[in-house]
Amino acid sequence: MNQKIDRRNLLKSGLMAIGGMTLAPHLSFGGAFEDMPLSLDPENRIYRSPMVREHFLDKKPDLSKMVRLGANENPYGPPKTAQKAVCDSVAGGNRYAWKEMNDLVDKIAKKEGVSKDYIMMGPGSSDLLEKVALVLFMNGGNIVSADPCYMSLIQVAKSVGATWKAVPVKEDHSHDLKAMEAAVDKDTKLIYICNPNNPTGAITTGKDLLDFCSRVSEKVPIFIDEAYIELAVGADTESMVSLLQKNKNVIIARTFSKIMGMAGIRVGYMAAQPAFIKQIEKITRGGMGISYTSIAAASAAMDDSEFQVMTRKLNHEAKTYLYANLDKMGYKYIPSYTNFVIFPVSMSGKDLLSKMAAKNISIRAFDIQNKPWCRVSIGTMDEMKTFVGALGTIS
Repeated sequence: MNQKIDRRNLLKSGLMAIGGMTLAPHLSFGGAFEDMPLSLDPENRIYRSPMVREHFLDKKPDLSKMVRLGANENPYGPPKTAQKAVCDSVAGGNRYAWKEMNDLVDKIAKKEGVSKDYIMMGPGSSDLLEKVALVLFMNGGNIVSADPCYMSLIQVAKSVGATWKAVPVKEDHSHDLKAMEAAVDKDTKLIYICNPNNPTGAITTGKDLLDFCSRVSEKVPIFIDEAYIELAVGADTESMVSLLQKNKNVIIARTFSKIMGMAGIRVGYMAAQPAFIKQIEKITRGGMGISYTSIAAASAAMDDSEFQVMTRKLNHEAKTYLYANLDKMGYKYIPSYTNFVIFPVSMSGKDLLSKMAAKNISIRAFDIQNKPWCRVSIGTMDEMKTFVGALGTIS
């Protein structure tokens, strides 16, 4: 209890520099959070145990030759238009980019069909997930989400005193919306939904989610993380941003890291009711961690529809190739609407990572239902052929 109180006091007193998300060492996300169990309840039907990471390996891989299929990065980006915008804007890097940021917000607001007071910027969408967690849960409460799911918001909420109500996903790996609604109680401060979901890649249909968010947001805010939605080829899905115009208490996060290939440039935003944005801004400002050059890149990337179409097409083709070969090898993968695929394997996660690292391939390993799973990002076609070849020799 004392530890929780101390953390809240740190937050309230401003000693945690959340404007740039500089956290105290014991709250850093780079190692500790990723190695923590995702489920608080070992009786959950689906849960993930501590992640196995490449840095646990005795032998370090050659990073200069690494086929990087572990972080769900877009292998085709940044788009050339964004690269040129970065180069052209470097000379202005001695100035604060208030006007440029304002112009970018205008462009995003127009795209989403809302006024600019509905938009909050951040250096990537994870920054905004974490800001929301810090502000909403500084005085405790609980957060409801699927299990498994992307854990950034949840782990930060737990670090400042929240409890997590984990709801196992359904047999088809979609969100169990009925069970999630039933999990809401008087202490629930937020429902978090990642759709398409990470790490499963599964999707909850747009119609079902729209109905759920419309109704349940009358009781509690709902945060919908749409990081991968632009990659959901052939899916029955839609953004929940339309609910903002109906005065629903939803928060939608989007990122430039995936479809636009700008993971290292760091730009994201969330759309929410202006009152909610103001609630967050009482504690921390959005957009402070975004550089002048990143703003220029984001604006250019938004206009580059050709690059986005190309990314979707090549991602789908490479994923289809992977599916065909996993089928041949007898792996039962979860159909994915993202730029990664997850499937169970017969060896331990550490052994899998070690064998792949020996072939200079970086992937991720998870435990789900006490069984090891491989999550591989979708790279270029050549990279997927390299992965498939390696998998065939170690399986």
